[in-house]
Amino acid sequence: MSLFHDPATASTPYKDPTPLPDNVPKVAEVGTTSAPLKSASFFIGAHCKEFNEDFMLCKQENRDPAHCLKEGRRVTRCAADLINKLRENCFKEFEEHWSCLEYNNQEFYPCRKPEKALNKCVFEKLGLSKTIPGTPEGKTPVHELENPIFKRQQK
Repeated sequence: MSLFHDPATASTPYKDPTPLPDNVPKVAEVGTTSAPLKSASFFIGAHCKEFNEDFMLCKQENRDPAHCLKEGRRVTRCAADLINKLRENCFKEFEEHWSCLEYNNQEFYPCRKPEKALNKCVFEKLGLSKTIPGTPEGKTPVHELENPIFKRQQK
């Protein structure tokens, strides 16, 4: 029978019973919640494209989760690097955009104004532009519309 032990009052620190092997490089967690990750998602896709493609190719080779740990660590390291760059260069715009997402149920459409400011700052300081995959050729992407019309979505 197991008993609940409060981690705050534990006499010894927690030790992972199944640590990763030594040949897998150690990497810190990204350290953000879903809103900052969603805010930076298109930039992460552009900045970490090569690492993401390597990881996906590795996953197609072998479905064993242990097979692609190194590639997964590279993706995590790249995403954490970009989040840190966003915090250093565009902190105010980044925080305004992800806070808007947080308060609007992770929806992009009510957060277009802070998104435009973030896109401009990231392009000017980091050279990354937001591109939405699958946008029709010759049509203005939804995040670049000057006067978008907000209306109820029919489901």
